[in-house]
Amino acid sequence: MKIDLLYGTGTFPVHLDDDWQVDVIRKLAMPVCPDPQAAVRAALSHGAGSRSLLEEARGRSSACILICDITRPVPNGLLLPVILQQLLDAGIPRKKICILVATGLHRPNEGQELEELVGSSWVLQNFRVENHFARNDADHVDLGTTRTGTRVKLDRRFVEADLKIATGLVEPHFMAGYSGGRKVIAPGVAHRETITTFHNARFMSHPGADSCILDGNPLHQEQLEIVRMLGQVFAVNTVIDEHRNLSFVNFGEIVQSHLESVAFTRDFVIVPAARRYRTVVTSAAGYPLDKTYYQTVKGMVGPINILEPGGNLIIVSECSEGLGSEEYADAQRRLIDLGAEGFFAEISRKDYAGIDEWQTQMQLKPMRAGKVLLYTGRLSAADRALTGVHLIDSVDETLRKCVAESGDSSVAVIPEGPYVVPVYQPE
Repeated sequence: MKIDLLYGTGTFPVHLDDDWQVDVIRKLAMPVCPDPQAAVRAALSHGAGSRSLLEEARGRSSACILICDITRPVPNGLLLPVILQQLLDAGIPRKKICILVATGLHRPNEGQELEELVGSSWVLQNFRVENHFARNDADHVDLGTTRTGTRVKLDRRFVEADLKIATGLVEPHFMAGYSGGRKVIAPGVAHRETITTFHNARFMSHPGADSCILDGNPLHQEQLEIVRMLGQVFAVNTVIDEHRNLSFVNFGEIVQSHLESVAFTRDFVIVPAARRYRTVVTSAAGYPLDKTYYQTVKGMVGPINILEPGGNLIIVSECSEGLGSEEYADAQRRLIDLGAEGFFAEISRKDYAGIDEWQTQMQLKPMRAGKVLLYTGRLSAADRALTGVHLIDSVDETLRKCVAESGDSSVAVIPEGPYVVPVYQPE
């Protein structure tokens, strides 16, 4: 039996013995919009908790539209031309419209990558498209402090815009429950101090900070409070299927429209499993998510609910851009030097997380659950030494070794990685 896992811009073939019990875990079949552009226009014509976009835009003097960075496959080329034309039709001057890439603490998207991200030459030629830089103090406005003590500083271009719109993709997120909506604002266009506060070890180690959890999730609650500080904010939310086809799109007040999108996607992405497995094979979801090892951690965390304690978790990820940021590499070095428990003890004492060390903290989850085995074709030898997991040269050979050593020929395969959340639910 051959199963293709998402890998880079293509797939990675995995060969499994015919006499094994192989359970392939995918999203339930999602509906696909037959006319995506018509679906976007229909969504903008009425809002969840708001009027239509055209009505909400009339009389506004300026607008800022947030888009996710290159790590999210949002169909911007489909969304932006329709949104921008409606803003122009509503009377907002072209020069008063800004498209802001919500990079959080990720690197900026520029050049050919920015063209790919925006997906429309008309947009690039006619509108300002700029990156958010979380480390630039002067670019941010201080909005005060949340009830838990997070100092809220957000990008001035978004805060001071008369019309604020966040666009995004609603999918499982291993910390915030679901991506999109409020998350595009914080951490998307938040200052470094804000991000490192509500990404510290206290927030990250909370049991509610997990995939597909909103109620009781401290990150989600913090993000909602930050959004409320801004006043009126709107969102255009999308959901895509395994083949990146548009399945759902809506518009409206940012919190209500996001929850409506979550309600749609939840039944497709949470997949019950009747047992746990000694061997699980998965991916980091392919391009663009598997560009770095930093993002690969999401694919490791997603399946641990169905991994038998001490079992083997095999993951494939191209890692075409290497490990990630220098700060992340430093966090990984400390993980190697201190060990898992020593690293956790060190970060637990901090009020502010080191940049990107929260991803190293999240890697502790699969490391505690079992043995993580990584296949990657692009990491350098120096970067491979900093992963903190077991590197393998052959997925097929490793699979056979894991099955033989465990004495259990039942194998779970998750081709789409962290976009699917398997949950152990015994019959």
